[in-house]
Amino acid sequence: MLDLLPALETAARDAGRVIMDIYAQDFAVHFKGENDPVTAADGQAEAVILPVLRHLTPHIPIVAEEEAAAGRIPDVTGDFWLVDPLDGTKEFVKKNGEFTVNIGLIQGGVPVLGVVYAPALDVMWAGAGSQAWRQDAQGRKSIHCRKAPSAGAVVLDSRSHRAADRLAAFMDTLPGAKVENAGSSLKFCRIAEGSGDYYPRFGPTCEWDTAAADAVLRAAGGEVVSWDDVPLGYGKPKFLNPDFLARAKV
Repeated sequence: MLDLLPALETAARDAGRVIMDIYAQDFAVHFKGENDPVTAADGQAEAVILPVLRHLTPHIPIVAEEEAAAGRIPDVTGDFWLVDPLDGTKEFVKKNGEFTVNIGLIQGGVPVLGVVYAPALDVMWAGAGSQAWRQDAQGRKSIHCRKAPSAGAVVLDSRSHRAADRLAAFMDTLPGAKVENAGSSLKFCRIAEGSGDYYPRFGPTCEWDTAAADAVLRAAGGEVVSWDDVPLGYGKPKFLNPDFLARAKV
C-alpha cells in the first residue's frame, strides 16, 4: 500500500498546479445546488487524478465528486477510491488559500491510505497504516496526534459551515478550550500533526470530503466517530456522512 503513495503524491501535486493556474485568473463560479459552488478547477483537477488511479489500480473503482455529480457512480462493494479534487471550493472562491486535493483508498469500509495536498500552501499530508507525515518547504517529517490537554484544547471549526449553538454546547464540555477556524480537510490534518485537538462537524458532508484526511488522521493515531461514538465508515448510502467528531484516540 505504501508503494502507491509516491504516485498519489505526484498526482495531487499535478492537480494542484492546475488548480493554482485557475486560481491566479478571474474564474467563473457555478452552483450544483443552492450553496454548493463549483469552478473549472474542480473538473480539471479531477481529470488529472482519475487517469493516474485507473492506471495504478485498474481493478479498483473510483468515486469522485464531479463524476458523482454527473451521475457516474460505480458499484463499490469492495475496495474503492474516494477523490475530492478541490475540497474547500468556497475557500478557493474567497482566495484564502485553505483548499485541498484529496485522494483516499477505502478497504472494508475503512480509509487505509490518504493524501491531502494544499496547493496554495504547498504542504502535503499523507498516511497509511501507522505511518503519517507532513511535507513542506522544510522537508518531510513524521506526525502524530497529541493527547488533548485537560484545559485549553484547540477546537477546529469550519470557516464556511457554522452551527454556533451546537459548537457552543460542545465547547462547554472542554474547560478553557479555544476555537480556531480552518477550511476544507485542513482541520483533520491539524489534529494529525498535533496542532489541534478536536474537529466537531455538525452538518452534511460526503465521504469524498473526509476519506483522505481521515486516513491521514488514523495513521497519526486519531479517529473519526459519530456522536454516538461509532467509527465513521465508508460506502454508506449516497456516500453521506453523519455528524462526527475527529480527535486523537482516547
